Amino acid sequence: MIGREDRADPEHQALVADSVGLALLVVLDSLNPAERLAFVLHDMFGLSFEEIAPIVDRTPQAARKLASRARLRVRGATPPPDPDRSGQRRVVDAFLAAARARNFDGLALPRPLRVRLRADGGALTGGLRTIRGAAAVAGQLDTFRRMATAAATHPALVNGAAGLVNTMDGRPFSVMGFTVSGGRIAAIDILSDPACLAGLDLASVEG
Repeated sequence: MIGREDRADPEHQALVADSVGLALLVVLDSLNPAERLAFVLHDMFGLSFEEIAPIVDRTPQAARKLASRARLRVRGATPPPDPDRSGQRRVVDAFLAAARARNFDGLALPRPLRVRLRADGGALTGGLRTIRGAAAVAGQLDTFRRMATAAATHPALVNGAAGLVNTMDGRPFSVMGFTVSGGRIAAIDILSDPACLAGLDLASVEG
């Protein structure tokens, strides 16, 4: 779920808690069809593996393994986010300023340097890419700078956490979700697949 920070309320937060997050949207595209079906049907719709097995043309045991593999990829190893959303926003704002200034030290990456970047640009970039480690993520600094300077950047709530929506000529260009843990960025999820962006309601973040 994506929306404006200044319109958050308890009802909105309850909806966010149950919504599909950006990270999930990004990772689901990386699963093969059988993994995706097993995971979604079991974890989201509550079907048993006996019910799922004929749908994915596997045994119940194999369907369970498919869902387990998918679950591990969806959850990854990202630590829990800091609960203070204003603190999250300060970190994301510092990241944005550092990207514009091409300042590696200002990116608010963790020490020790453990950070994960997932980016899904769809067919234009060959689908999902995962980059791990602060040095590798910092190597994308020029990409971050282009996003921060060429696009209009809008603060937004991305699945209940501080994030960014980038637009060009009034059209969505990318959505960036951040996991801020311990006052540092532990994970970044970028969705720039035009087909996926077309299905998101981003109008409210520009108002």
